[in-house]
Amino acid sequence: MAASTHHPIAQASVPASTSTAPLPALDDSDANVASALRTLGGDRLKDLLLPQQIVNHIVATVDALPRHELGSASILPLRTPQGAFMTGKTQGILAADARNTGRYAPYMAVVRRADSQALVTWYAHSYPLFQQAYRELGYPKAYFNDRLIAAIDDMLAAPSLAQPPALQLANGRYTYVDPALESLSVGQKLMLRLGPVNEAELKAKLRVIRNLLTARQLSTTARTQ
Repeated sequence: MAASTHHPIAQASVPASTSTAPLPALDDSDANVASALRTLGGDRLKDLLLPQQIVNHIVATVDALPRHELGSASILPLRTPQGAFMTGKTQGILAADARNTGRYAPYMAVVRRADSQALVTWYAHSYPLFQQAYRELGYPKAYFNDRLIAAIDDMLAAPSLAQPPALQLANGRYTYVDPALESLSVGQKLMLRLGPVNEAELKAKLRVIRNLLTARQLSTTARTQ
């Protein structure tokens, strides 16, 4: 464990795993991880999850979320949303069309299906795979769970907007007119793209997961989410 560890996974508020099977090697973990995640996320995840280097891609994506650039879509563990990004003008202001939220419906179905406690229990049991992948990503002395908590905190800090923010098209790419929004992280911009309803739902789930990972006591209400 790194000397500067802030959120040791051993302190996560989850029951001990009932699995006695040894973890597979990271390079041979795809089938095992895919099976576990499909059980947790339901049938929708089967069509979304990319089958190769799953743990490595999860780790690389988590590491990128608090940054200002993703780098490459090739690091993602899930397929990107189907359909073209839609915009529209209201009183001359260009903004995302509300119908874009439908592109995220399959992902939100997985969010709703996944039991937070079961997910964190599996993650804690499988943690050595994630830590190894993080070391191989280029962080030999860092602790992946600390980065995960940082990514969650960053996404929870995304602004909640009542109306879609104004966009501009430059060099074939949509950007936010407001410099403060354009300077948001990858994870925070994702929150904005989800739309207010999906954003609120995902934030609620992330708060429960964060509480479990940091061993905080949950209320009865929080445990049911």
